Amino acid sequence: MRRSDHSMRPPMPAATLAFNSPNACNLCHTEQTAEWADYHVRQWRTRDYQGATLRVAALIDAARKRDWTRLPEMLAYITSGERDEIFAVGLIRLLRACADERKWPALVQALKDASPLVRASAAEGLAGYLTPESVSALVAAAADEYRLVRIRAAASLAAVPPGELPDKLRQDLERATEELLAVSRARPDDSASHHNLGNFHAARREYDLALSCYERAFQLLPDNIAPLVNASLVQNALGRNDQAEASLRRALQIEPGSAAANLNLGLLLGEMGRLAEAEAVLRRAFEADPQSATAAYNLAVICGQTNPEAGIDWCRAAAQLQPDEPKYRHALAFYLRRGGDIEAAITTLRTLTDRDVAFADAYTLLGQIYEEARRMADAAELYRRAAANPRFPNGLRQQFAARAARLSPG
Repeated sequence: MRRSDHSMRPPMPAATLAFNSPNACNLCHTEQTAEWADYHVRQWRTRDYQGATLRVAALIDAARKRDWTRLPEMLAYITSGERDEIFAVGLIRLLRACADERKWPALVQALKDASPLVRASAAEGLAGYLTPESVSALVAAAADEYRLVRIRAAASLAAVPPGELPDKLRQDLERATEELLAVSRARPDDSASHHNLGNFHAARREYDLALSCYERAFQLLPDNIAPLVNASLVQNALGRNDQAEASLRRALQIEPGSAAANLNLGLLLGEMGRLAEAEAVLRRAFEADPQSATAAYNLAVICGQTNPEAGIDWCRAAAQLQPDEPKYRHALAFYLRRGGDIEAAITTLRTLTDRDVAFADAYTLLGQIYEEARRMADAAELYRRAAANPRFPNGLRQQFAARAARLSPG
């Protein structure tokens, strides 16, 4: 079965039927079907030992397909005391592709899991999400009894200036950071180590050091284009867009069908105002990864300037791919309104405002539409709800309250 571990798990022909995965029975009984194997194992073992694996396998399968309709089940499994640590780690890693904010509290909670492997994966999964709560939890993880957890926490905290932390916490983080750097430098011939070190320096905005690490990572493994893609991001941050473009085109020479390289090149060309080129490259990115809501959204922005119908179609695709990303639904409503479909625009925006999503532009645009349609009572009620939304800062809530007062009689 080409396994890299020494586990001996019972045959799972039901998994073959559900997910087309191999099973031990049919490796030998090649003339028989998975249905035949499933029938016999169920005769031998009346207890449904396959059931628990099938349930979590279904969650893994959904996460691989980026089907986040089952996200609550995934998060409940990760935080359950009865979870299998390997399956939990698999789900945590797959959640990197999920933009739903509901995942963050579960990852923070997983930092206290009994398994150091789960804790380390949770620490890694929190990279880029630096709120007071997550920073506090990650700093605590930087003092974990297991080195793997400590260095994963240090990597995720790379963007946090140590001077912002109290002395004791700063010392814990500095020690964990020293361990991270020592681990990254322990194998000077390992491309991944240099790549990870480059990511660390990039997060700290030590851009020249990051570029040096990325170049070394690529030299050691010239068929891996990830360092070139990340180098382009750093070069863009430095304002060296010609170098960023060169890095991405260098990557595409090696791997023309790379979704990441095409996506980043398309975004870069769009930023540089080369819209026709950007559109062509973003289309290639979407062909390479039809789950890329980012590619669809940016195609909407480009195509919508001259073809409103195309803008609507691409926005709708982005919103369907990531239904919990408010930016995409707001853009869809914008193009629907511009195309004259006011009711569809209202319906789209209300999918956000009815859930009290913390996205002010949705309230502002819906309020404008209501006011233009002389639906002042609806606009006032909407603004009052926005003013009462605790997820907005006080200044913004006051602005919405003022709008509500302006429209209220008396």
